[in-house]
Amino acid sequence: MNTYVSDEDSQLAMESEDDDNELSDVELQDAFAKGLLKPGLNIVENQPKRPANNADGLKQCLADFRKSLPWVERLDLTNKPAVDIAVQAEGKVSTQDSGDINADDDFQREMHFYCQAQATVLDALPRLQKLKIPTKRPDDYFAEMAKTDQHMQKIRQKLIMKQAAMEKSEKAKKLREQRKFGKKVQTEVIQKRQKEKKAMMSAVKKYQKGMTDKLDFLDGDQEKGKKGVNKTAVHKKIPSAKRKYKDQKFGFGGKKRGSKWNTRESHDDVSGFRASMAHGKAGKQKPNKRPGKNARRKMKNRSS
Repeated sequence: MNTYVSDEDSQLAMESEDDDNELSDVELQDAFAKGLLKPGLNIVENQPKRPANNADGLKQCLADFRKSLPWVERLDLTNKPAVDIAVQAEGKVSTQDSGDINADDDFQREMHFYCQAQATVLDALPRLQKLKIPTKRPDDYFAEMAKTDQHMQKIRQKLIMKQAAMEKSEKAKKLREQRKFGKKVQTEVIQKRQKEKKAMMSAVKKYQKGMTDKLDFLDGDQEKGKKGVNKTAVHKKIPSAKRKYKDQKFGFGGKKRGSKWNTRESHDDVSGFRASMAHGKAGKQKPNKRPGKNARRKMKNRSS
């Protein structure tokens, strides 16, 4: 049977609620006047709250919970971490087995959780199969993703940009290192050339002043090592096949550089000196000059 409430009845009910509120406000004012209430919205407690740790009550609730629901509804398991087969095959003891896990180490902590979840799965699957509960999704199973494709595309683009930035930073770092190394090598080469040039100039000055009569510095003998091996001869280039063919076809003229230099013996030997050959006058004949006018006249008079 349906009951209908009129507007008058609803209005009376609202007035009665207002009366109750007024009475309650009066009671609060009386309590405040007697000092039973303190000003302010929050009540200050001098004593700190003590959390209640009722272990027996919690255990009793857990026991009741296990009795009321079957294991299929709870799916609760307590397992130790799974055994690492690879570490066991090597004859070593894993960190999970030894129990030496650093809680502050993120990798060890997450690896411990992973191994524990792996052991739980290995224990739960046979029990579910025994109860004939399917554990695999069918081929035509369709589940809506928690994230949309657009959101995942944004995440993918962000990861790609981050990876590109890391690669660019790594490339710039390698380039800076290469530049530093190249600059160092260039400085060493310049210093080596300056040192060789200084040694060469010192040897030339000694030779000019007559302090030595050796010209070994011209052939690079100053680069000989401790064992007397000429470095220029060691690093001499091997002639190519084209060079060998040309030498075989046209011959090899020998050393050209320094072949016309004068020596002390050639300077002292003057046996081959010819005055007629000196100053490029050898082999030149005086040109026939036409006799002058008087000479031709005399020659003509003689003939007559």
